[in-house]
Amino acid sequence: MTKLRSTAFVLVPFILLTLVPAAGAVNSYSPPGNIIIADEGNNRLVLINPQGQVKWTFPQKGDLKPGQTFETPDDVFFSPDGTKLIATESEHQMVSIIDIATRKIIFEYGVADKGSSKKGSLNNPDDAIMLKSGRLLIADIKNCRLLFVNPVTRGTSQLGTTGVCSHKPPKYLGSPNGAFPMKDGRFLVTEINNDWIDAMTLAGKVSWSVHAPGVSYPSDANEVSPNVYLTVDFVKPGQIVLFNSKGKLLWKFKPLGALALNHTSLALPLVPGKIIATDDANHRIIIVDVATKKIVWQYGHMKKAGTAVGYLNNPDGLDVVPSNSPLANL
Repeated sequence: MTKLRSTAFVLVPFILLTLVPAAGAVNSYSPPGNIIIADEGNNRLVLINPQGQVKWTFPQKGDLKPGQTFETPDDVFFSPDGTKLIATESEHQMVSIIDIATRKIIFEYGVADKGSSKKGSLNNPDDAIMLKSGRLLIADIKNCRLLFVNPVTRGTSQLGTTGVCSHKPPKYLGSPNGAFPMKDGRFLVTEINNDWIDAMTLAGKVSWSVHAPGVSYPSDANEVSPNVYLTVDFVKPGQIVLFNSKGKLLWKFKPLGALALNHTSLALPLVPGKIIATDDANHRIIIVDVATKKIVWQYGHMKKAGTAVGYLNNPDGLDVVPSNSPLANL
């Protein structure tokens, strides 16, 4: 990824972790369900089950129409009804909606390989999610806006002013790379220019803005539980951080040396006491136990990129498969 500048957790003092074996070996924890991964360097989406078996990939031969492309997927999320995937192809300057049943891209927004602020274009789009209304909410980093797109009419609206990259939400947004829904209807917006995290409504009402404590490059901040928020540090050595709306540090995971995280771009609460995260440049997905600060599960091989089963190449995004999705029970 090119970036510009209801669960409960037990908070414990920071200690270094002990690494578990790579995928294919025995892990000490099993995820509660299937996981979809945006395997950016391999130009694919890959679904794995808790045992690390590949159950579904996209695209396969025949999935794309003649002339259609699907490249550098760096984030992927399910639609509210679980039947579609919304994939952001950041370096490809596109956002795609994929119908799971037909394995077809049914909507695209952007102009392939041409980042721009022109109508119908994007410039380094990052996270894209589908709202309950069916609209897409796209964090359009280099255009410094949150863009709303209606897939039916292709009509758009936005928060932020195109090309003005500074912190004064909602009028100006500093290179937003994520906007995640909160349980009360607000959204958590991450501005990577000047490192702000904002709680705001989609109408633009801002509740609070803070700097994530000790984080130099926040990415994809999201809510864990009331007044507990989660973000990562997209650097090396990286870290995973829990904080509150005052910007107070609640917990962090920052292994050093040979065990260091390398450009982690996304972490999500998995179940109480567990966090799942991408460890992008280390080519793996990890699950961290909050209480012990140990990696208890991983898929991929540390510092080894590949295309074979058990390998990833710069996995930049993921989502946990919801129970209403046809991919839940594969």
